[in-house]
Amino acid sequence: MTGLHCKIYLPAAVAAALLCAILVVAGKAAPANAQTKPAVAGSVPPGLPQQGKLIFDNTPKYARLYVGNKLSCNDCHVGSGTADYSAPMIDLAGLFPMYSKRAGHVISLENRIQECFTRSEAGQPPSVDSATMKALVAYIDWLSRNGAKAKPYQGRGLVKLPARKGNPEAGKAIYAAQCASCHGENGFGMPPAIPALWGNDSYNDGAGINDPAKMARFVIHTMPQNSPGTLSPQQAYDVAAYIHTQPRPKFNPAYKIY
Repeated sequence: MTGLHCKIYLPAAVAAALLCAILVVAGKAAPANAQTKPAVAGSVPPGLPQQGKLIFDNTPKYARLYVGNKLSCNDCHVGSGTADYSAPMIDLAGLFPMYSKRAGHVISLENRIQECFTRSEAGQPPSVDSATMKALVAYIDWLSRNGAKAKPYQGRGLVKLPARKGNPEAGKAIYAAQCASCHGENGFGMPPAIPALWGNDSYNDGAGINDPAKMARFVIHTMPQNSPGTLSPQQAYDVAAYIHTQPRPKFNPAYKIY
């Protein structure tokens, strides 16, 4: 019996999860709704920028000393940081230094990266002179090579949504129908292909994406992975509210300067 002719029967939930993994793991391609810059793929120069992209795309593997969960930069900054309105890194370097409302003082690009490691990665900040920091800055600098100083990229940040209040109970039903086949009923995902949305392998409660309004803006543009942009604003708020009720790591107050 050859692999071409044998039939393998899998439970529906397992089959769906495997399909999601196949869709996502192949380069972690951005959803159709998130427009990436094709020139970036495969064209990153060797050396520090290329190493930075490796760290960006698989942070737990290439920056494991600083990561406390199983999330990668690429899980929030879609398409290796190149997808429009999915928190892209393009032209970001020229905006720093900038004032951080959360930190309460002016920060550098290196400081902002440290914030991500202590919050979204639920870990600890790499030092400014570490190899990890130098590589990530080099990659972001390369993505910003055509940008104008202090001029934001046109597709910067996330899409805008009208302010609404999410309903966690409604969100639970939406999650079961639209999200659980990939991220799992328990929200643990299948790292590194599919990120955990809650639990020990997800972001901590100090992360920016832990804000339901911000999560809704991310969800409506990039999810579900196989049909992004199909949820209504209210549905996005509802599922974000449901995710927000789930357990996750606590932010370490020792890093409140970030």
